[in-house]
Amino acid sequence: MSRSITLGQYIPGDTLLHRLDPRFKLLVLLLFLFMLFWLKTFAGLSLVLLLFLFLTALAGVPFRYLLRGLRPIVYIVVFTLVIYFFFTKGGVVLLRIGPVTVESEGVAQGLFIVARLVGLVLATMLVTLTTTPLALTHGLEFFLKPFQCIGLPVAEVALIMTIALRFIPTLMEEIQRLMRAQMARGADFETGGIFRRAQSLTPLIVPLFVSAFRRADELAVAMEVRGYRVGVKRTRMHDPKTAARDWAALTFAALLLAAVILTGL
Repeated sequence: MSRSITLGQYIPGDTLLHRLDPRFKLLVLLLFLFMLFWLKTFAGLSLVLLLFLFLTALAGVPFRYLLRGLRPIVYIVVFTLVIYFFFTKGGVVLLRIGPVTVESEGVAQGLFIVARLVGLVLATMLVTLTTTPLALTHGLEFFLKPFQCIGLPVAEVALIMTIALRFIPTLMEEIQRLMRAQMARGADFETGGIFRRAQSLTPLIVPLFVSAFRRADELAVAMEVRGYRVGVKRTRMHDPKTAARDWAALTFAALLLAAVILTGL
């Protein structure tokens, strides 16, 4: 069941994207996200989305994983489209329902924002799907090191962020298990309005918190048994090494961002 949750999952592989240094991978992700928010035309945004799909195929990630990863943002997409369609005015009137109108400018802006949101999710998923949690921790720790001068526990913060990301599929699986158990006892989570469904989820809150605290305690005990201590400098079995492909990927992302800025796409 956890396979139906994409965020936080890792797909093993030996592709170019899998072999990239996690530090460079995070830098490339940052450049791509900046590019997404800089783009102003549908043409440029379409090219970037096509590039994401190409990189997904290059990494050997099944496209069904992308669709699963987009499921959680369906409600955000619908809400965004409704807001822009009905409250952004300008251009040609496409639909009129009494005093309410849907105009071309609102449709264009709504679709553009949704496409940008989809690109953001795809880029982030591509990094998490091709990077192990341990490598992601090392990458985050590297970029947080400058904050050590102000007393920030960098290693612990990076570990917490990675554990939170890793346990998202686990918690979602736990929710689905609890829902199946409640449905076997006669609970109904599928009928009624949105408030009725939200109310029916209330019995899941207590057992979900109990399960989360139990898993957290088990993880803490396992880390202590393996010698983990807060504030102690730890060594690594495999230190990340920079290769030519890492600089090539970063250079490509930087040149692509520069081209977007210069051409005004």
